[in-house]
Amino acid sequence: MRFQFIALPLVLLAALTALPARAADEQPGIEQVVQPEVERREVKLPKFPSNDIEFGLFAGTYATQNFGSSFLYGARLGYHITEDIFVEGVYGRTQVSDENYRQILPGGIFPQPQETLYYYNLSAGYNILPGEVFLGKSIAKASGLYLIGGVGSTHFLEQNRLTINYGLGLRVFFKDWFAVQVDMRNHRYSLDLLGQKQDTQNLEFSAGMTFFF
Repeated sequence: MRFQFIALPLVLLAALTALPARAADEQPGIEQVVQPEVERREVKLPKFPSNDIEFGLFAGTYATQNFGSSFLYGARLGYHITEDIFVEGVYGRTQVSDENYRQILPGGIFPQPQETLYYYNLSAGYNILPGEVFLGKSIAKASGLYLIGGVGSTHFLEQNRLTINYGLGLRVFFKDWFAVQVDMRNHRYSLDLLGQKQDTQNLEFSAGMTFFF
């Protein structure tokens, strides 16, 4: 009896001591953090083209002031600095005729009935209205309306004239790498044909294909 009397308090004391630990283990919301041992593997990222460089061919009409309109063709090479800003260099070529003047003035104004005019310029553009063009009811293509302007040189009748060009254009993207481009620009330069220097406005309307890579 004496042994039982002594052992009973010891058992109660042990039970009371273990109770807080068990209660802590049973508290909700406490989860054991698992540290998995997984080997990392090397991942090779795909190389996507940036499509910042463009190359295009175009054709259209060049309206030379006082000498009518003629067929124009050329090429362009550009670089897109950002999504909205780009620069491009353009070379264009056409044939200008003084046929109307030859009906009035004997011998005309030009040494030959047709003379070659070509120009090259460097311009900067800014996309002012990105959007979409709808072809029918179910086909939509990305597009961009932009303003452009720059400086260059026009060679005509053995004269090289500083030229300022400005205008606007529209690109319609049929693929990420292919677009159709329409441009309207004014080429402003001076000419001295009849002994008097004249500032001329020469309008260009053109369309062409542009490739991005």
